[in-house]
Amino acid sequence: MTQELTDAILRVVERAPQWVRRDLDAKDPVARVRAEETLAAMIADTLNQQADGEA
Repeated sequence: MTQELTDAILRVVERAPQWVRRDLDAKDPVARVRAEETLAAMIADTLNQQADGEA
């Protein structure tokens, strides 16, 4: 992974909403999956934008 990709992913994680951070550690599997899917979508969106030259 390039440093540019690493930096892009780090920026996404840094701006993740508090509920995502909390729910990633939740005991409730539904909450945890929702948070994982949300974070994955945020990362995918950022990588797509970067690939398009927008990020």
